[in-house]
Amino acid sequence: MPLKLSHLYAGPDVNPVSRKARAIPFLNPLNVYGRVFFFSWFGFMIAFWAWYTFPPLLTATIKEDLHLTPSQVANSNIISLCVTLLVRAVAGPLCDRFGPRKVFGGLLLTGSIPLGLAPLVNSAEGLYASRFFIGILGGTFVPCQVWTTGFFDKNIVGTANALTGGFGTAGGGITYFIMPAVYDSFVSRGLTTSQAWRLTFIVPLVMVIAVGIALLSLCPDTPTGPWGERHHAQDSLVADVPGAITDRLPSNSAEKLTVSDEDEKNEAKAGSVPVPTTFDHEAQVNQKGKVETVHGEVVVVPTLSQAARVAFSPQTAFHVLTYMNSFGAELAINSILASYYFDKFPLFSQTDAADRAAIFGFLDFVTRPLGGIVSDLLYKYSGHNLWLKKGWIVACGIVAGTILIVLGELDPSDESTVFGLISLVAIFLQAGNGANFSLVPHVHPFANGILSGLTGAGGNLGGVVFSVIFRFMDNGTNYAKGFWVVGVIHVGLSLAVSWIPPLPKGQIGGD
Repeated sequence: MPLKLSHLYAGPDVNPVSRKARAIPFLNPLNVYGRVFFFSWFGFMIAFWAWYTFPPLLTATIKEDLHLTPSQVANSNIISLCVTLLVRAVAGPLCDRFGPRKVFGGLLLTGSIPLGLAPLVNSAEGLYASRFFIGILGGTFVPCQVWTTGFFDKNIVGTANALTGGFGTAGGGITYFIMPAVYDSFVSRGLTTSQAWRLTFIVPLVMVIAVGIALLSLCPDTPTGPWGERHHAQDSLVADVPGAITDRLPSNSAEKLTVSDEDEKNEAKAGSVPVPTTFDHEAQVNQKGKVETVHGEVVVVPTLSQAARVAFSPQTAFHVLTYMNSFGAELAINSILASYYFDKFPLFSQTDAADRAAIFGFLDFVTRPLGGIVSDLLYKYSGHNLWLKKGWIVACGIVAGTILIVLGELDPSDESTVFGLISLVAIFLQAGNGANFSLVPHVHPFANGILSGLTGAGGNLGGVVFSVIFRFMDNGTNYAKGFWVVGVIHVGLSLAVSWIPPLPKGQIGGD
């Protein structure tokens, strides 16, 4: 389907069998697809912002107020990622059972509790506990991606997932920009530094609660209705497809299989009914195959043995390890970046360092979606060759790792060089994130929640591993060495998993 400007605001064409949209009504939150798309990215953005409320002020203000050592600051960065790893792994199966909307809203409202208690922190131990439980909010990434996958068709799902993930992850840049600004505003009004940093938490707290309630109140579970009825709705829709299984498909059937909501309304008003004819054997088999494929993509609650096969498949290992590389490094670098700039450039104030660090997160608005868009284009113009989608993930990992090695080896002191190399790293790390979740919907589609959860958890596992690396490079002070080690791991892991086929052998659906 060629891209048109009207796709940004008009009701999208939908697949009449799966009811998934074939375009993204980005500017139309009144449309159900546009509304789900909006709350997917906005909800994750607010959650990511709240998850990273501490680092922008931890560089100097909170560190001095709580009398923290560099090691304690680094420890808190590691701890903040630990519970998110567990939540993401559990959120996947919960999405398959209860639906991503309920899981999404539940995580936002649950995470608001430790976020609201954060101003009570007065010691290193309290900081560890607070950041650990606020990490619940980082788990919202999984229902964000599963929800988006359920509403957008294969031709656009990579772009949709990359946009919701990219805009959401940009919350890591927003927090570096907003939190110091709010803090400075409170200080200018005469509050002490201790009072000011604690009050800054009110802003993300209000946003998290408001978005959680709105998401649960205003959006559906699936394009066909409640989560518990998705199987029945799918069966009914298959029976009602224009050109039923016992009918002959028109010569331009590929076009007829996608109709818009407006077309359906017009046909209903006109009372038009498809005229059935006799199917020849080949057409009957082809149409039956399409229906079987759709059924193979309906999310089910897998048995223990099915879940184990998904969890331990080579394809799952590929996504877990490559996302561990890309998103894990992004999380770890995002945690230390303000401290790195503050240490690297002595003339920087805390706000200066935070503003520069915000650039890394703000790039997610463009680079993660770009990764998904490139992946979708490779898929479209290669005749649906998923090896190219997979190759793009591997290429992003190798390039990002190479740049990290160069950054660590050179350890430049020139501001322009440092910012340039960090920005290049961000581009390929974040594009790799988008590329990864462009391929995920094709793999084990009946257990999309499990695969998304494990992949998301892999990202947090990488965040923990890479944060530990930064922590133990001369007690958290040798950032250049940390960049070098992370870069070597990137290149090595990317090459190690490059042989894995994109789909399991014999899989029904997904291609």
